Amino acid sequence: MKTLLLLRHAKSDWSDPWLDDTDRPLAPRGKAAAPVMGRYLKDKGLIPDLVLCSTARRAQETWDLVAPELAVDPLPEVRVRKGLYAASSPALLAYLRRLPADGACVLLIGHNPEMEDLAHRLAGGGKAKALRRLAEKFPTAALAELRFEEDAWTDIGEGDGTLRRFVRPRDLN
Repeated sequence: MKTLLLLRHAKSDWSDPWLDDTDRPLAPRGKAAAPVMGRYLKDKGLIPDLVLCSTARRAQETWDLVAPELAVDPLPEVRVRKGLYAASSPALLAYLRRLPADGACVLLIGHNPEMEDLAHRLAGGGKAKALRRLAEKFPTAALAELRFEEDAWTDIGEGDGTLRRFVRPRDLN
């Protein structure tokens, strides 16, 4: 069984319109939301074996604020990959399919619309409340948990996942 955690980066700061998109930092609201999501992951026992993170500053800052809240030592392996920044959801799925079979839980920290599209592509069913929330919007710092019966990442495909939960920071405040 495999678990995929899709975490959209927390709210970014748009105060400098000339800043390159990949260099955009977190806004104060994002800096507050990311640790909340980290505590949620810890409280639910959703500790990843591997973290895949976009090279965008806001995605890395999101992980930097989530990580300490997991309260695990050592922290999971983190792979920061440029290809995750602007990858389409089919490209993200192809990347996931190349992962080694030994990791049971992967956290992917990325961007919309790709995170939302990937969640929709993979979720063949799930809890009604989670599916309803996902259909509304995938806001910043939101988390989708997808479970797969497959034993290897190479075997996951569109519609194979069950959406177990979809949580937004505002749901936890």
